[in-house]
Parts: sequence; C-alpha cells; structure tokens
Amino acid sequence: MSNVPANLKYTSSHEWLLLNADGTVTVGITDHAQEALGDLVFVELPEVGARFEAEKEIAVVESVKAAADVYAPIAGEVVEVNQAAADAPESVNADAYAAWLFKLKPDNAADLDQMLDAAAYQAVADAA
Repeated sequence: MSNVPANLKYTSSHEWLLLNADGTVTVGITDHAQEALGDLVFVELPEVGARFEAEKEIAVVESVKAAADVYAPIAGEVVEVNQAAADAPESVNADAYAAWLFKLKPDNAADLDQMLDAAAYQAVADAA
C-alpha cells in the first residue's frame, strides 16, 4: 500500500499539494505515482515565473520504462522549482513527499478545497 500522508491534498492524476504558511502551494508526485513509474531518470521542471491553468501539463517525469506528465493541480504562477529533484531524479523514488517538484502562487487559494483528501486519494490509487 502506498504512503498517503493525511496532511496533504491530492489530485486524481497523482499529484500532491501542501499549502505553505506564505500562501504558496508545494507540489510533487505521489508515492503511488513514483512506484508505478519505477526508477526515475529525468525530471523536467517548469520555469519560475511561468503561469499555468489548472490541469495543464507543467512538468515531466521519466523513468526507465515510461514518461509521465505532471499537471498543475490549480491555476497559478511558478514561484520556485526544486532543482535538487531535477539533478537527482532518484530522490523522488526515495521519498516522493520530500522531493517536491515546484511551488505555485495560486490564483485562487479556495481551489485547494476542490482537491482530494488522503482517504479519497487512497481510493483512487487503490482503483488504479
């Protein structure tokens, strides 16, 4: 069974979100996603300052067996990227919740209320 921390929000496309004290949102891929992909070999991050609409492709993760798009869970502006994850993609496999991919400044923080909680995401992951 995948690790699904209760303090995070999730999307049905296997991204996790954490609302930070400064109002930004940290985003990464879930433990389930990294497990399904296998050993990651490449992470392509968005540009800082780029704006994305919700559910648009924002990043790419590639493993030895597949490439997967990462989607913007909410609309907003990229304010930071985790270069360490790009430099060491295997860090995402080691701890998908520590190796975040990017941070967004949301256009509307209330959009977070539409995300899945841990129990709802676990049901999605179990069905996948």
